Amino acid sequence: QVQLVESGGGLVQAGGSLRLSCAASGRTFSSYAMGWFRQAPGKEREFVAAISRGGGPYYAPSVKGRFTISRDNAKNTAYLQMNSLKPEDTAIYYCAAGRVALSTPDAYDYWGQGTQVTVSS
Repeated sequence: QVQLVESGGGLVQAGGSLRLSCAASGRTFSSYAMGWFRQAPGKEREFVAAISRGGGPYYAPSVKGRFTISRDNAKNTAYLQMNSLKPEDTAIYYCAAGRVALSTPDAYDYWGQGTQVTVSS
C-alpha cells in the first residue's frame, strides 16, 4: 500500500515549463510502476506517461518529446517534467501507482489527489 501526494502544479504561459512531483509513502515505492494521468473538465481521465519499476518510460503520443517522467526511489518520488506546454495540457494531473506501467487507469491501485496545471495562451 502507498499514499501519493502531487505538487508543483500552477499557472504557466504557453511554451513554458513545469515540474510535477509525486511523493509516496511506504517502504515499497520501488516495487511500483508509476503513472501520470490528467483530466480536463468534461473529459475522461487520460494517460500521460508511465515509468516501470526498472525505469523504462512510456508516453502518450501527445506529450512525447515534451514531457519526461522520472523517479527517484531514494526519495520515494516520481516526477513529470513538462516542457513546451500548450493550452491543451490544461488539466488536473494525477499520479498513480500500480504493478505494471500501463496506459489504462484501471491498471493502477493507488492515486494521488491531483494538482491543477493551467496553461494560458
